[in-house]
Amino acid sequence: MMNKPVAAPSRTGEILKKYDLKAKKGYGQNFLIDVSIVQKIAASSHCEGAVIEIGPGIGSLTEQLALRSRHVRSYEVDERLLAVLDDTLSEYSNVEIILQDILQADLEQSVRELKETYGSVSVCANLPYYITTPVLFRLFECAEPVEWITVMVQKEVADRFAAGPGSPDYGALSVESAYLYDVKKLFQVPRTCFSPAPNVDSAVIQFRRKTVDTEGTGQFFELVRACFAQRRKTLYNNLKAYAPEGTGINAVLAEAGIDPGIRAQNMTLEQFRALYTVWRKMI
Repeated sequence: MMNKPVAAPSRTGEILKKYDLKAKKGYGQNFLIDVSIVQKIAASSHCEGAVIEIGPGIGSLTEQLALRSRHVRSYEVDERLLAVLDDTLSEYSNVEIILQDILQADLEQSVRELKETYGSVSVCANLPYYITTPVLFRLFECAEPVEWITVMVQKEVADRFAAGPGSPDYGALSVESAYLYDVKKLFQVPRTCFSPAPNVDSAVIQFRRKTVDTEGTGQFFELVRACFAQRRKTLYNNLKAYAPEGTGINAVLAEAGIDPGIRAQNMTLEQFRALYTVWRKMI
């Protein structure tokens, strides 16, 4: 008789009891206990070749990825979970668990290896809230680009990544992600789908890589962040505080065709691109 899916509440309860496991707050652990949600995430993830997962927990999402992917490479930092994953994923020969902090991993090499062997690589994860932004920007800046990234994050963070100009959620995160990716919020996930339940709801957000010239991306991101340094200030004032002394901010903005009185939260990606093109030339 086949086991129930790992994400089934009764099966999760059995696993936690068997291994006397309690979620570690320091690792942002909240175990998914809704089979339909993990199935939906995996089905949306474009994981047909290889997929990199971050923080498999007890294997709820990992199991569903293994059913759909040729190879799952999963990074876990909690060594207590190695024996658990060896048990819950024992039926799947296409799962590889690596005990390592994803922020310390050689992502470029990992993506390159997986692409060479399996043809394509996506990322799919239920990301611990405390590392969401650093992990995503590590992926964004990876020299070996990942075409599809599908992650569950805190709802408020998903709103910031997916926000457009004029929205109160629109900021540097929104611009930087939109520069490299088409961003789409897929669906929300209530806090009741987790054990233990977090204090906030979650959302699944997806990034599809654009074809863009990534040369100078770091400098572009730095300029964008400077534009949002003080949200209530005008673009002119934020740039004045950021630019080297004696820089002709008005001349730069005139050349870029941007009103100096505008605030960054009302600027489009195209305006930020135009500003960076002139900035790089004149500063």
